[in-house]
Amino acid sequence: MRVIGLDPGLRRTGWGVIEATGNRLCHVANGVVAPDPDRGTARRLMALHEGIAAVIARFAPDEAAVEETLANRNPSSTLKLGMARGVALLGAAGAGLPVAEYLPMVVKKAVVGTGHASKAQVAMMVARLLPGCEISGPDAADALAVAICHSHSAASLSHWARAAAAGSTGRQGLGP
Repeated sequence: MRVIGLDPGLRRTGWGVIEATGNRLCHVANGVVAPDPDRGTARRLMALHEGIAAVIARFAPDEAAVEETLANRNPSSTLKLGMARGVALLGAAGAGLPVAEYLPMVVKKAVVGTGHASKAQVAMMVARLLPGCEISGPDAADALAVAICHSHSAASLSHWARAAAAGSTGRQGLGP
């Protein structure tokens, strides 16, 4: 399964594409879509959309995962981040991809083991999980972390779906 992770931002939207085969993860590509900051909001959102669409067209992921937005102290910043997140969701869904969303704490826990990890810890673990990967910066590292989180979640869901189809409850020795 090929997954694109997206870490939305109006200034910089990180993206990362990985290939997940069972427990094995392989880096495909990563980068950042960075619209011209001197353009108006509408033009920056359009540049984000075009950049995400180009990445999806080039790397042909099977699924997408987008980091959710948490409210912060500045309502204007939260609103702008929400707009960028909407563009990321639209870009992935518009390409026909199933889209999952993950809270930052869930992503950090999946990659580092704690939901309160720093950006540096996330980047270090991403580099360990994807050996040989040259990460294009903190936004791309976060996007790769989102993709890794999704691949772990998708593998777990697939395991439980297979168990349910086989009639197993996953509780061995406890009866039906």
